[in-house]
Amino acid sequence: MIFTLISAAVVLGLLVIVHELGHFAVAKAVGIKVQEFSVGMGPKIFQVKKGETDYSLRGVPIGGYVKMEGEDESSDDEGSFSNKPILSRIAVLIAGSFMNFLLAIIVLSGIFFAIGVVTTNIAAVEEGAPAYEAGIEAGDRIIAIDGERARTASAVQNYINLSEEEQVQVTLEREGETIERTVGTAIDEEYNRRVIGVQFDVEQSLGAAVAGSFRETRTIVVEIFNFFGRIFSGEANVSEEVAGPVGIVSLVGDATRAGFINVALLTAFISINLGIMNLLPIPALDGSRILFLLLEAVRGKPIDPEKEGMVHLVGFGILIFLMLMVTYQDILRLF
Repeated sequence: MIFTLISAAVVLGLLVIVHELGHFAVAKAVGIKVQEFSVGMGPKIFQVKKGETDYSLRGVPIGGYVKMEGEDESSDDEGSFSNKPILSRIAVLIAGSFMNFLLAIIVLSGIFFAIGVVTTNIAAVEEGAPAYEAGIEAGDRIIAIDGERARTASAVQNYINLSEEEQVQVTLEREGETIERTVGTAIDEEYNRRVIGVQFDVEQSLGAAVAGSFRETRTIVVEIFNFFGRIFSGEANVSEEVAGPVGIVSLVGDATRAGFINVALLTAFISINLGIMNLLPIPALDGSRILFLLLEAVRGKPIDPEKEGMVHLVGFGILIFLMLMVTYQDILRLF
């Protein structure tokens, strides 16, 4: 249990530090006065002052923040957030999520470089399997399934597994030519999933690893927005599919027991989630602040700071309430 908590603290701490470091670095670059760089929330455990900035570690290892002059209040200081050009302020707000995406790409690149990237090139076809019967051969490359572009082997496997049809249309590239094959699906009893009976090739190089990390990041982003779509359509089971702090600690614990690669994969996944969530136009998050800046650009004058502050305050209260509800669901799942 202690090891799980330590692992979770390291993962969440890394994500927060990287996110806030993005805000901090760009704020400094555009000349904004940073009053505090904090990791964690709640009471201060440790603090050191360098230049104009207090660097603090706080007692609750969830979240963190960069406090900038004039961000939430009026200020006549030349180095205040509110006195900088709109594009500079938007750059500061975007930088946190950008760093989360960058961290995910770096982590995924390291993983793929270590274990290799599974390509859509077919290394072997199981004799007697649906793919074998359809005439698919080793050396073929899958480029589409039912007209959907096949970007990764995992996307191909997921599509086949989730397909409700007994057959799929596979588009292949063979010796420079494009061919079509109608392939049946079979149930792999060991893993309880639909398959067509092929094994994919693995490529291990720095270039393939970096390219694979970008593809995997794109796949995760698409899956996250698909989940949002399922929420709005009522198809998603939010109580089962959304995790709060307790749930994340549990996930990190499971990943830790499974090995370092799993912890790294989970770190990348959470980092991408954090990057996307912060860019959504939800009050108190970076996306909402960006929206207010875009409104300021359209109106030609800023929104009343007190009114904007009230929106963010109410939004923060709602976020805390939702976090408590999700945490309650996490605890129910655990016990």
